[in-house]
This record gives sequence, structure tokens and C-alpha cells, in this order.
Amino acid sequence: MKRFALAPLALAVLSAFASTQVVAADTSLAEVTVTATREGQLVSETPATVGVIKEKTLREVKPTHPSEIMGQVAGVWVNVTGGEGHQTAIRQPLTTNPVYLYLEDGIPTRSTGFFNHNALYEVNLPMAGGIEINKGPGSALYGSDAIGGVVNVLTRKPPTKPEIEGSLEGGSYGWARTMVSGGSAFGDHAFRADLNLSHTDGWRDKTAYDRQSGTLRWDSAIGDDATLKTVATFSKIDQQTAGSSAISKNDYDNNPKANYTPISLRKVDAFRLSTAYEKEWGNSLLSITPYYRNDSMDLLANWSLSYDPTIYTTENQSFGAQIKYRHDFEPLRTRFIVGIDLDHSPGSRIENRINTTSTGSGYTKIYTGYTMGARVYDYDVTYQGISPYVHGEISPIEKLRITAGLRQDHVTYRFDNRYGTSPVVVGSAYYGQVADGDLSFNHLSPKLGATYAFSDSLNAFAAYNHAFRAPSEGQLFRPSVAASAAAANAAAIAASNLKPIKVDSVETGLRGNINRSVNYEVSVYYMTKTDDILSYRDPVTNITTSTNAGKTLHKGIEIGLGVQIASAWRLDTALSHAKHTYGEWRVGTIDYTGKEMELAPRTIANTRLTWGDAKSGMVQAEWLHFSSWWSDQANTTKYDGHDLLNLRGAYPLYRDISLFGNVHNVTDRRYAESTGTQTAGGVIYPTFAPGLPRTFTVGIQAKW
Repeated sequence: MKRFALAPLALAVLSAFASTQVVAADTSLAEVTVTATREGQLVSETPATVGVIKEKTLREVKPTHPSEIMGQVAGVWVNVTGGEGHQTAIRQPLTTNPVYLYLEDGIPTRSTGFFNHNALYEVNLPMAGGIEINKGPGSALYGSDAIGGVVNVLTRKPPTKPEIEGSLEGGSYGWARTMVSGGSAFGDHAFRADLNLSHTDGWRDKTAYDRQSGTLRWDSAIGDDATLKTVATFSKIDQQTAGSSAISKNDYDNNPKANYTPISLRKVDAFRLSTAYEKEWGNSLLSITPYYRNDSMDLLANWSLSYDPTIYTTENQSFGAQIKYRHDFEPLRTRFIVGIDLDHSPGSRIENRINTTSTGSGYTKIYTGYTMGARVYDYDVTYQGISPYVHGEISPIEKLRITAGLRQDHVTYRFDNRYGTSPVVVGSAYYGQVADGDLSFNHLSPKLGATYAFSDSLNAFAAYNHAFRAPSEGQLFRPSVAASAAAANAAAIAASNLKPIKVDSVETGLRGNINRSVNYEVSVYYMTKTDDILSYRDPVTNITTSTNAGKTLHKGIEIGLGVQIASAWRLDTALSHAKHTYGEWRVGTIDYTGKEMELAPRTIANTRLTWGDAKSGMVQAEWLHFSSWWSDQANTTKYDGHDLLNLRGAYPLYRDISLFGNVHNVTDRRYAESTGTQTAGGVIYPTFAPGLPRTFTVGIQAKW
């Protein structure tokens, strides 16, 4: 299996040296990223592993789901949970835990307190101007959340002259999407507006999905030394969702469309508004970006129907600002940045128990309906973050660039519970209540890194990063359901006593090009998480409890490689090999120390062979490889992994009109997006969340 996974890399290397007809390709060393320091910086002087997905690539792929584009970066796995829902794995196992920071033009899409693991469906990703992924803990400019990685989705720049473009597409299982974009420039101003309307009936039973997303960006020049960029975005999502609703092995093999939780739902409204003011004079730059966010979500969760059936609404608003001052000094190319991030986010949760109806029994029970029951949670919670930071860069010699940073995060939750401290009792279920009050977390995060240019075509980097992640409001103030009043009170106390996750990461790597026809980046990392907030699921009751259970270890190697084989042919591969382990994991009598973490394939590969380009005609074959992974924390059940083949292409009809199409899972392979286990009668049974069968998408695009 390992030889099979490494085949794309070997093929790419052989092709590079066997080719006799090559042309210049983009060089990774000349790539510019804006995520690390919130302004343009050469990747070659960034002491971190950075994956850049260009706007051109997004236009060519036209992803119907984030999973179709994010895997082009080595070590990044985004799966499908339904609609555009997803879980993410970046230097972590696949998880819904809040260990990533999702940004739009450098601004977090949500506050720390109200994390959503489906964050990418709140962003108009298929119409973005690019995606940057900083893997591992973020720089000093980013605080809580930036543990596994920072994902920054960039908005498209306005055009310099009147422009409009649009596309219509349809496909399998009722897929339909319309995307329209246009803008213009006049005087010192330019704007762009994007609109995305998507629908699918869903390939599994009762998994229809609708979204409407839009982006408006307005850029202005203020005199000769200042700019103003205003961005307003919204997403409205209405989704029947099987989510990662797993099914039995028999249904997985014979009836993968089965959905045991057809009553589950998710409705999301997200709105964001920001205005970035930048003034540059001499060797200095001042940046001030106030922002506003408004998020609400109605959720009937499928994963807890068997032990804690509820429906709830969470809402939060955010008022914040990012303020930064940068000054460059001529001696030793010294750069000094000082700034502060401010975030005030009041929010609330209203949650009701539901009474379900069902057919069948055990873990294959199908939930057919529900009625509203008693209210079990009703509270307000306000998140507030004040985070000053300092960042410095210096080149003691021409080829060496040293970077250091320090960030102080002060995080506060103000909690107001309308139900007091006595557990709410519904039948035999007890819901613990956290007492009113304030919780505060303070943390100092140092960063240190260096890059060294051996030549114009070879660059090395090394970095040490320390980061932390404050618990979210759901982890702190919404304890797990319990079977007694005493257990409910204990769960509430345990939840309110959760501590932040702490991470120490070291990594090193090489990046460069060979004769400008081969681009590569190789990185090795070792990361330790302590006080990790892990979910322990009782195998008998299925009740899940969050706890600071100990230490986890994460280590791996990531390889990104691009080869221009000939004038019309290109081969790209993104390969990672990693191991994620419970270093110390003890809860009561349970001890998983030394076990591998579940949902963590050791090898992930994405290899693409491309002929031509979207303007003159393009065909691309994409091969995805996932090695085996454990389905449970005890390492008793393993999924064998899978390989998928995808095809996509574009063909110009006339001038600025073209056809495009995609085929997902060409061989119609049965595979799982995620797996798990269920215990019935003392026997452990594997469960599977099936992935898409062969699906087709075709469309037409025009530009004026």
C-alpha cells in the first residue's frame, strides 16, 4: 500500500528528468502570500508551510464542494458531510473540533466562541480570488484557533474595466448552480459583485440542500498613499442533512442511499461587513480594519438522536477591529510590526428536547419524525478578546531572514443562564446548568522562524510555534446530557473547568525549482498538543463528554510537486505521510495511551495530470488516495482506505463562451467519507458514512 501511495511522486520525478520539451512554470519561490503578516510577503521569506490555490485554479476546477479543491494542498483533507458541510484534517485527524482558523481576507469568519467546523460553506468559495493555507500553528498575528492551520479565502479583485461573466450548470441528483460576477472601475473607485445560487436534491435520502451566497467588494484610492477596501458577504443555507450519518455495513454495501436520520436539518444565515483602511508613507504602514459579523444557525443534530435528541438555535453578533502598524528600517532589512485585535461577540443559545418517532431498533433505527419538547438550555454568552502582538523580521546576512513574534491573548466569556444551576429534567434525561459568571483565559504565544536562500532556486526554512485554543461556548456552557442529577451537576462543573489546548510545533523544509520546469516543497513537522479537549464516547450509552484528557502527538512529512512535462502537459501531486497518536489519554478506567487516533489515514495523495488550459481547451485527470485508518479510539476496527478517479475538462465554443464538465468517482467506487463503530449486545459493529457514487456535472460559461 505504501508503494502505491508513493507512486505519484516517483512518476512525477521521473517525468521531470525524462522530459525533453519543457516550458517555464510558476516558481513557488516567487509566490506572494498575504496571510502570514496580513500583507504581501514572498513565500520564500515565510518560515511556514504555505499552500496557495490560485484564482485561475478555482475558475478551472469550479468546485461544487470545498473537498474538490482543498486537497490540492499537501496534507489537507476536507471531507463531505452533506450539502457543502465538511470536516477538516490539517496536521490533525479528521475532526469537528475547533482547531482551525478560517478567514476571509484576513478576518475570522466567526469569533473563537462560536466556532463552526462547516466554516467553508459560509464563504463563497467557488467564486473566491484564491485560497491560502498556512499549515500548523499560525503566526503571532493570529491567536486562538490557529492550531492545525489557518485557511484564508481571498475575495476577487474588482476589474479595471466593465466586465460581467456567468455560468449555468446542472448534474446528477438534481444539482443546479448559477454563478454571476461583474464589476467596473471609475475614477479612484472599482467594485465587483458575485452571486452564487446552488441546489441539490442530494444523493442520499432526504439530503436536499439550497444555498444563496453573495459578495460585494469596493476598492477606493484615497490620495496617493491610502486605500480603502470594503467587503460585504452573505450566505444563506437550508439543508436536510445526513451529515456524517453512518450506516451499517450491510446498508453501506447494498443500500448506501439509506439515511437513518432524515429529520436532521441545518439552517444558516451568515453576514459579514468589513472596511480595511491602509495608509503607507515612507517606510511605514498603518492598517485599520473594523468589521461586523452576524451569524445564526438552527440545528437538529443527527449524531445525538440516539441519546440526546434536541433542536437548537445559536446566534451571535461581532463587533471588532484589527489595527496594525508596520515600519521598515534600512539596516539589515529590519521590519517591525505591532498591532492589536479586538473582538466583542454577544451571542445566545436556545435548545429544546424533541420527542422522536422511529422504525426499527438498535443502531439501524430510522428516525421518521419529531415533536417539540421541553426547553433544556436558554442562555446568553458574550465572548470578548483583546490581543496585542509584536512581530519582527531581520536579515543579519543577505540570504538569511529571521522572524520572531509574541502575542498576548486575553479572552473572556460573560455567561448569563436563565435557568439557574439546577439541572433541567426531561423524563430520564438530566441537563446540567452552568452558573452565571465570567470565565477568563490569558495566554502568551511566542513564535520563531528563519528562512535561508541557498540560491534563486532553492530555499530552506525552519520554525518553532506555540499556540493555544480557548474552549468554545458549546464546550463550556452546554454540558453533555446525564442520567442523574448528580452526574448532570458534575458534567456542568467539568465543562466550565475546561482549559485551553496548548500546542508546540517545530517544522523544517525545502522549497524551490529545477530549471523552472519543476516546483517542489518538502516539509517535516512534529507537533505536541497538551490539555487536548477530546471527546470520550461511552460505548454502551453513546453519551459523549468533552475533557482535557492529556497529550496527543502529530508528526509527518508533506510533499508538493509540480512538473511541466511538455508545452501542454503538466503533472502535480500533493502527498503527505503522517502519524497521529494519543500520547497520554486516560479517562476513568479507559486508557488509550499509545493508540493511533481515529479518522487519521497515514498517507493521503492527490495527483493531477493536466493537458491544455481552460482558455484553449483542458482535460484533467485527478487521482485521490487515502490509506487505511482506525475507526475507533481503541483501535479495534480499521477501514481499508480507498482510491478515487475524477475527471474534469473545458472546451471553448466561441470567443468567451465555453463548455465545462466534471465526473466524480469515474469508476463508481464504494468508499467512506468517515467511519465509526457502534456497540450492540456487547458486540462492536463498524459503521460507514458513504461517499458520493459516480456523479456528473456539465455547464456553460460566458464572459462579456
